[in-house]
Amino acid sequence: MLTRRAFHIVGLGFASLAATRSAQAGESQEFEIMKSDEDWKKLLTRAQYNVLRQHGTEPPGSSPLDKFYKPGTYNCAACDLPLYSSDAKFDSGTGWPSFFQPIDNAIGTSTDWNLIYSRTEVHCRRCGGHLGHVFDDGPPPTGKRYCMNGIAMKFVPKEKEGA
Repeated sequence: MLTRRAFHIVGLGFASLAATRSAQAGESQEFEIMKSDEDWKKLLTRAQYNVLRQHGTEPPGSSPLDKFYKPGTYNCAACDLPLYSSDAKFDSGTGWPSFFQPIDNAIGTSTDWNLIYSRTEVHCRRCGGHLGHVFDDGPPPTGKRYCMNGIAMKFVPKEKEGA
């Protein structure tokens, strides 16, 4: 019989193995912008590095971008690639900035096995920075919820876009 403690230990083992596989897969991927860990650490804050380069997650409700609805673009905090338009932003009630669609050719996805079940991880297609995950419970017209870490993005107001 599998005890609660044994179940928890087995689950942690699978999560650890999955995290190792995910990290190994991410390390072998080629992106337009490639930097060493030391260079990323110089460019990003410790919290940004944790999310963008180590696939961390910011605490829910901690991002000022969650309840922020001014017109503009949400860019990758690591390489400044425009990722999401404010026109696609909505309040998902999750505590993370959410969008129903990305800007064309802005993101890439991969399977994330860091939990017991698989999720679709979202990353910047240019630098590979981890942004969050996408789920099939969003609003029309796409039915998608791109649940992003606010710390992985920076907001560019509409009047400064293209400047």
